[in-house]
Amino acid sequence: MAKDTVEKTGDEAARRAWMSLLAKAPEAELKRLWAARGEEPAFDWLRNPEIGGVMVRGRAGGTGAAFNLGEMTVTRCALRLADGTVGYAAVQGRDRDKARIAALADALMQGAEAATLRAELLDPIEALLAERAGQRAARAAKTKVDFFTMVRGED
Repeated sequence: MAKDTVEKTGDEAARRAWMSLLAKAPEAELKRLWAARGEEPAFDWLRNPEIGGVMVRGRAGGTGAAFNLGEMTVTRCALRLADGTVGYAAVQGRDRDKARIAALADALMQGAEAATLRAELLDPIEALLAERAGQRAARAAKTKVDFFTMVRGED
């Protein structure tokens, strides 16, 4: 059975959600919230932050045949906390600090600090991203044109 067809557990789905949120987080906001938490935990690098490129693929209409859209720069890393928990991160761009913070947050979210970290880091980022999406939607709504057809009564 292909990995894609295997049903995802709740834990895996939750981890995908917080890793996605960390990857999408604005760098400045993520760094500000992380710094406000205080001292970071001790860790060892499994993979130092590396900058590289990935091919971005797209689909015409969202369902058509896949095609190569272009390349994107990403930074990835992996680390292990003192308790053995492993955290991973892959973020868009060339920001090694953002990748380190995202990997640390991933590792901490798998432990006892998950609820605290969610309240201090993930929830504010999620609210910020939702606010920005709402602002984009409002700007786009201003450009909406409603077309209508007048019935002329010559039926």
